[in-house]
Amino acid sequence: MTLLETPAADPAPPRRAGRAWALLGLLPFAAYLLVFLGGPLFFVISGALSTADGRPTLDNVIASLTAPQYRAAFASSLWISALTALIGAVAGAFLAQAVVVGRQGGPLHRVTATGSGVLAYFGGVPLAFAFIAALGQTGLATLWLRAAGLDLYAAGFRIDSLTGLALTYVYFQIPLMVILITPALEGLRPQWREAAENLGASSWAYWRHVALPVLAPALGGATLVLFGNAFAAYATALALTSGQIPIVPTAIAAALSGNVLTGQQNVGLALGLDMVLVISVVMVGYLWLQKRASRWTR
Repeated sequence: MTLLETPAADPAPPRRAGRAWALLGLLPFAAYLLVFLGGPLFFVISGALSTADGRPTLDNVIASLTAPQYRAAFASSLWISALTALIGAVAGAFLAQAVVVGRQGGPLHRVTATGSGVLAYFGGVPLAFAFIAALGQTGLATLWLRAAGLDLYAAGFRIDSLTGLALTYVYFQIPLMVILITPALEGLRPQWREAAENLGASSWAYWRHVALPVLAPALGGATLVLFGNAFAAYATALALTSGQIPIVPTAIAAALSGNVLTGQQNVGLALGLDMVLVISVVMVGYLWLQKRASRWTR
């Protein structure tokens, strides 16, 4: 080999076969999505846009948005979802920050991480029963407060009201926020705070001008997840209020079962389609905010 000659480069390893095997591995997951997500979604959309005898129509969607009982259900769902999302986001962010600044691996960190993972998914009938046993009219906490001179029910509180339902939702919203925002808080680099302090910034100035702008996309995305989580909750509301509170999931159940008006099954499917659209907007907003938040983790 002469000095002017260069050795031939090794051929690039074949990637097409690896991609084919990777796509083949996705087939079971794609089939699962098609059967258990695509099938029900098609059923909801086709039923919402057709009459009982199969003729296409928009009357069901219009009724789901204009009928007084369904408008009230949407108003209640949006109110309780926004309120519990904001309360959960604020309280959960402060709790997560307290855990992050503590000793890693310490008792507080372990208990909070484990408790959040359990409580964030503790819902449905067990959660409703726990709150009825604690804050029902003859609940343990209610009796204790009444003995101390504070009668919640004389003041107008009821566990099966919209306020009681919101209180129950907050129970699982706060730990979910802890799970969602802790990685973002742990991603704040100590060098940023040190640089701000070296330039004379106070702790409030650091949070206002450095930390909060960095955390804003993650905080917004987590709050959107909390909103969608509350908006789609069904079992807890049904068990706690017996379906008497007008929210969208219970309105769908009533329409599909014909408990209020017969022949409203397709209107119930239209309400389901409305819920799908709301959750889709929430998820698009969440993905957009997550993309912006990822700029600081590269």
